[in-house]
Amino acid sequence: MSKINPLIQFLIFLVISLGIAFIIHVTVLQNTGLPKYGDKIILSYVVNAVLAAIIYASLFKFKEKMKNQIGFLFMAGSFLKFILFFIFFYPFYKADGEMSRIEFAAFFVPYIFCLVLETVFTAKMLNKLD
Repeated sequence: MSKINPLIQFLIFLVISLGIAFIIHVTVLQNTGLPKYGDKIILSYVVNAVLAAIIYASLFKFKEKMKNQIGFLFMAGSFLKFILFFIFFYPFYKADGEMSRIEFAAFFVPYIFCLVLETVFTAKMLNKLD
């Protein structure tokens, strides 16, 4: 029996765990009387998932060639996420002059969740290189 490719393992774990986080997030919103799918929450989860997949896949691809620069590539991925946040989400959230906690959470809950997963899986990947 062959071992599952770490990239495939990451993608499966990302989709399942982020799906669970999304269900919990929208359930909490619904139970508190807030709109379940407001504040671009679906787009936020999708964008964060896609970016996490791209970033981890890139790190995985270049792990041997650029193992001394992986940290910089990882930070560049996080920087890319912030750029996309300020281009696509921030103007929408600030349209009324302020960003509410609910709007903030709509983007940063999946952002933090993906960041933690990327960090854990990248650390595991780098530990196997030594």
